Order: sequence, then structure tokens, then C-alpha cells
Amino acid sequence: MSIVVPVVMSGGSGTRMWPKSRQEYPKQFLPLFNKTSMLQDTLLRLNGLEAEAPYIICNEVHRFLVAEQVRECGVQPGNIVLEPVGRNTAPAIALAALSNESEDAILLVLSADHVIMNVKEFHRLVRVGTEASAAGKMVTFGIVPTSPEIGYGYIQAGQEGTSGVASVESFVEKPDLETAESYLASGNYYWNSGMFMFRASDYLNELEKHQPKILEQCRLALAGAKSDLDFTRLDAEQFALCPSDSIDYAVMEHTKNAVVIPSDIGWSDVGSWSSLWEISEKDEHGNKFVGDVMETNSRNNLVHSDGRRLVALVGIEDAVVVDTDDAILIARRDQVQDVKSIVNSLQADARSEHINHRKVLRPWGSYDSVDMDDGFQVKRISVKPGASLSLQMHHHRAEHWIVVSGTAEVTCGEKTFLVEKNQSTYIPIGQTHRLHNPGKILLKLIEVQSGDYLGEDDIVRFEDNYGRIE
Repeated sequence: MSIVVPVVMSGGSGTRMWPKSRQEYPKQFLPLFNKTSMLQDTLLRLNGLEAEAPYIICNEVHRFLVAEQVRECGVQPGNIVLEPVGRNTAPAIALAALSNESEDAILLVLSADHVIMNVKEFHRLVRVGTEASAAGKMVTFGIVPTSPEIGYGYIQAGQEGTSGVASVESFVEKPDLETAESYLASGNYYWNSGMFMFRASDYLNELEKHQPKILEQCRLALAGAKSDLDFTRLDAEQFALCPSDSIDYAVMEHTKNAVVIPSDIGWSDVGSWSSLWEISEKDEHGNKFVGDVMETNSRNNLVHSDGRRLVALVGIEDAVVVDTDDAILIARRDQVQDVKSIVNSLQADARSEHINHRKVLRPWGSYDSVDMDDGFQVKRISVKPGASLSLQMHHHRAEHWIVVSGTAEVTCGEKTFLVEKNQSTYIPIGQTHRLHNPGKILLKLIEVQSGDYLGEDDIVRFEDNYGRIE
């Protein structure tokens, strides 16, 4: 019996679904389609398959988000591997193949940010893919197209066998509309889903033939890897020397063993707000609303709001409105792909709205910057039961803490003491300090910072429970 190891790739730059997604909080961590996040949906979708614990690959900056969401959905990962820099899919899959080389497992390669509505059919096709992979084939899942989509690459299928597995004639780039229409009419072109199955050894052999430098650097990066809490940290220097390439370019377009399984599974990569509208259940006027929304004479709109304030539409059609604490996107539904130009402008202007939300999650809880002006900043801080911030010091700011819920254990210099609800304390500039929640409920406090520099990089850590000390 072949061992199947799901490989979940959780990368992303957070641009296509801005302003809900950000560089440090890309779309796989968002509950866009269900109440659970897209990463959690991907992991829960594995229930019912005869498979090992998932192997998750993510960027180092997302490590605590991944760990928390995995814990929330009750999944025990086989490994969480941290990439110090992004190097595309071919190296990421190479890391998984090398880690499962000894058992020559069959890898089921999945993206963390896809929607699959027909899970039962997905499971059936994975079983078909398992048999093909065990026979030495490099399997890709081709999505049966429902429209002449110009945003996807396509797979041209050859002759189909009795099990529904077809040979691959070619992989083709994103077409223009006329070409996409001809693909749809032909009946033997499929959307490239980015999902694959193959034996670890077969992938490594193909990589050795076509991109040996990727394989070499991934071996070196794993050889120098270290365990850190629940994560595996690659050798950053060696992995940075790895070429960046996709599995399509590095392997699948060159191998002679590629096959495609036509897949009608209700799949979407949710590549834009308009694609989310398309797959969402809508009201009788074609609207999809999330949050506190009212409308009059408005049709075919998507509104996605955090719910902290009312969003009202009057006579609006074919629009996307996304409301967050620090940014609002208003776009025509057929032009929402151009949101990337807004993100590029934010980067060029050295702004922060493309990097983080106003509320920033941390392994110990979160902070929300609710007000700021010259010389001061006000934050709402939440600390999980039993969690602690690092023992730290600031060169340029003092802090006032007012507890509004729970009890805080405060270390300030040589003293450690409790601060209860409606009490406060003061942390002078240059004083070592620490905040700990000794209770069983969430600790909430208001922090008022004052000083001549209030940046997050004004922090010197002396002790930390989360491996953040260099």
C-alpha cells in the first residue's frame, strides 16, 4: 500500500484580495468562502482520505498564523517547514519530496487557498491519482472549464484511458479570449489547477534531469535545517541560493510521464474579488453581502465588511466594496483585477496598508493601533490566557498600561506585580519589562505610548517564548 502525504503550500503575497489580504496576512488565512479560513478548509478537506499527516510549507513570517489555524481546526501536521524567502513551487515541493524520500511516499500537492465544492468527487479523483502515481506517472488535475477563462493556464489532453486518466500533449500559457474560446469548444483543454500527485522519487529524478541546481540547494537547505518549537527552519543562506521556479516550468513541461485527470469538482482559485462573487450564493438581486450591509435598488454587487460599521448601497450595480479598519476598496466588478496597481502604489509611497492590518496578530494575542499623532500612539492589546510577551526594552518610548479586562502580571525592572481591571501602570523609557496573562480569560488593556519614535522596530528582546531573539 502506497503512503500518501498531502503537501500544502501556504505562500502568497496578499495582493489580489487587498484590502482584506495583506503581505503578512494573505488570503489563505481569511474566511472568505466559509466560516473557516481557506487554509483550514484545505486541511479539513483531507478528512476521509487514506493519507498521512499533512506537510505544510509556509513563509517564516506566517509561521504563527499557520500554527494557530492548524490548532484551531484540530489537525496535527506532520511538519511545518519555514521558507526564509519565497522560491516558488518547484523548490517547495522538492523540500517535501526530500523529506519523504526514504518511504518514497506519493505526494498530493495542494495550494492552501483554493475552493473545492465537491469534496466527494475530489476524494475519488485523488484515489485515481494515487493509482497512476504508483505506476510512475506525474499526475496533474485539470479542471473542466466552464467558461473561456483568460486568467488560467491550460493543459491540452491527449488520449484518455479507461480510468479517466489522459496523456498530456502540452501545457499552454494564459490565452487571449479568442484562443480560450477555441480551447473551450475543443473539449480537450483543461484549466491548470496547480494540484499534482507523484512519487517523491519520481519528482526528484525529474528535478535532477531538468533543474539540478534546485535539488542541490534544497538538499543543502534541509541538511542545515534546525527544529524551532513546532517548526523546521531551513538553512537560510543555502535556500536563498536556490533558483526560483514553478513546478510547471521546472518539471511538468519537460517530463515524458505527465498525465492529466479531468476534474469537475467545483474548483476555484479565488483569484479576485469578482471570482469570489461568482462562486458565492447570492440573493434574488445577485448581491452577496458579508457584514452589516443595507441596499436599495442595487444589483450584482459584492460587499465584504468587517461589520464594525454599516455599509449602505443606493442604486449601485456590478461593484465590489471591501471595508476594513484602515482601508476601503470600491471597484467595478470587471476591473477589480487592477487592485494590484493600488498595492504597487502603496509600496512606492512606503505606506503600510499593504503589509499589515490595523489589528496585528501575534503568537501571544494581538494589538490594534486605534489612534496616533505626533509623540503618542494608542493601542488595544489582547493577551491569551497563559501567554507572555517577550522580556524587552525600548530606547525611545514610555508606555502606560490600563487593564480593562482580566488580570496582568507585569515585570518592570526588578519588580513583578499584578495589575487588575481598572488599574494602570507605567513603563519608563529604557526599562526592561514584560507582560503576562496568568488568568484563564483574555487579558485586554489599553496601551498609550509616548516618545519621539514609536516604530515597531524600537524593541530589544532579552527573553522570548517564540524564538524571536536572533
